[in-house]
Amino acid sequence: MRKPHPGGGTEKLPMTEPAPREMRLMRASCRRGKAACPMRGCDQRGWKTEQPVGRRGGAGSPAPTRDCPSPGVLPQSLPAMARAARLFAALAALLAAAATGDARPSKIAVVGAGIGGSAVAHFLQQHFGPRVQIDVFEKGTVGGRLATISVNKQHYESGAASFHSLSLHMQGFVKQLGLRHRREVGGRSAIFNGEDFVLEETDWYLLNLFRLWWHYGISFLRLQMWVEEVMEKFMRIYKYQAHGYAFSGVEELLYSLGESAFVNMTQRSVAESLLQVGVTQRFIDDVVSAVLRASYGQSAAMPAFAGAMSLAGAQGSLWSVEGGNKLVCSGLLKLTKANVIHATVTTVTLQQTEGKPLYHVKYENEVGTGSDYYDIVVIATPLHLDNSSTITFEGFDPPIDVVQGSFQPTVVSLVHGYLNSSYFGFPDPKLFPFASILTTDFPSFFCALDNMCPVNVSASFRRKQPQEAAVWRVQSPQPLLRSQLKTLFRSYYSVQTAEWQAHPVHGPHSPLPRFVLHDQLFHLNALEWAASSVEVTAVAAKNVALLAFNRWYQDLDKIDQKDLMHKVKTEL
Repeated sequence: MRKPHPGGGTEKLPMTEPAPREMRLMRASCRRGKAACPMRGCDQRGWKTEQPVGRRGGAGSPAPTRDCPSPGVLPQSLPAMARAARLFAALAALLAAAATGDARPSKIAVVGAGIGGSAVAHFLQQHFGPRVQIDVFEKGTVGGRLATISVNKQHYESGAASFHSLSLHMQGFVKQLGLRHRREVGGRSAIFNGEDFVLEETDWYLLNLFRLWWHYGISFLRLQMWVEEVMEKFMRIYKYQAHGYAFSGVEELLYSLGESAFVNMTQRSVAESLLQVGVTQRFIDDVVSAVLRASYGQSAAMPAFAGAMSLAGAQGSLWSVEGGNKLVCSGLLKLTKANVIHATVTTVTLQQTEGKPLYHVKYENEVGTGSDYYDIVVIATPLHLDNSSTITFEGFDPPIDVVQGSFQPTVVSLVHGYLNSSYFGFPDPKLFPFASILTTDFPSFFCALDNMCPVNVSASFRRKQPQEAAVWRVQSPQPLLRSQLKTLFRSYYSVQTAEWQAHPVHGPHSPLPRFVLHDQLFHLNALEWAASSVEVTAVAAKNVALLAFNRWYQDLDKIDQKDLMHKVKTEL
């Protein structure tokens, strides 16, 4: 079988007759199914078919027609016959494609249109070429956890608000789509423990360093060195992916980056790892815990690998997309020309076939129910929310095994009102200097508070002063009570909330989940059980696209290879 270039085509060869074994298979299928036979000259049950001249779903696929009802066919059997006809037409096209050597997948299903689903659709088209049909199923809004909320005729980020400068896949998407970075409006941060500010940022970099040293010694330097070491190894994934390497499981991916040290970081806590490198407990309680609460809503007891990804996001320069971060998702789907189907996928069933399998995907929406057959299926949404799966898998032996776990509920409240600066120790609101407040374990009812800028920032835009009514984003583990809102705000005009299962509750998972659920069935979100962020999801999307491509063409030398750094250096 010839393997085409990821972005190009293959030479189209003349159609050849199916092999004798394939002919027997299709004729037997026709007799059993009482439906359209894809072979030339077969007219059982009154159906007429033409010789297939293309791949399934294309212009040359069999087009069954019927002249008149056949004497033994009841009207109620027609829906079942239609489904069987689609299945056998799909099988015939697959066999015909194999005979010609042009064996690209005909149809690919992606479940979920967040950053993972839109990115994997884009990467799959890059590798398999533009002729492959990609259907993207989304039960909600395109963008998933990249979302906005409208307040007073302006839109504000309610999901991931910014990205790190080292988010290379996201940077590439923005450049490819012609989007722009949003102009950043400066603001100072502080950490609040329920009574006092334990750390306050100033406008002077050297003074900030002096304050960190005065309060915590060199713990901040040790933290920075630890995070940089982890990130330096993690950045290897971009080089591996550029050379076409993929990994079938999370453990294999982590081991290729940092060997057993990275795998062990998923089993031990952030606090334990930082104490081992000399970071003080006080620094962990005051600073590290505040950053983790703001990003994951979790404590320093979470695994070290996920914690390192979160702490990396708190360092260096951050950026966001002008017009809203969700534009990346809609832009990638438009660029890919993916067919977005607004429906909930309910079942994925394996069709037992010789050679490559087919997957029967059933879905439902407001109109009704529907289904179709796919060569490749990518699940780009969490399979388990509080241990209850939203998708059932049928016909798989052994049964599909997915990770069991729960997700951390996160509530984002956008409050348009006047901040109660007295609660933070500033009776005069004009003197309140902070635009962002992180919290330690206390107070427990909110994790972070930010003075927000809209997604469209003009050149003349200025951040609202503390004494003015502004839009504040409050991140909390539960919906805020009226009494809690009154604690944070003197008065307010409106409160709008977005509630979702934002991140897995990170803890030790043994074994770590796998991307491959079946031969051509993949779970993109497996990686978020090790670390969860927009860029990590994009990395997983690229890995799954490469994995599907390499497995489709049986290029096993590109999957789960050991000592990749040496191999990549040799290729360079």
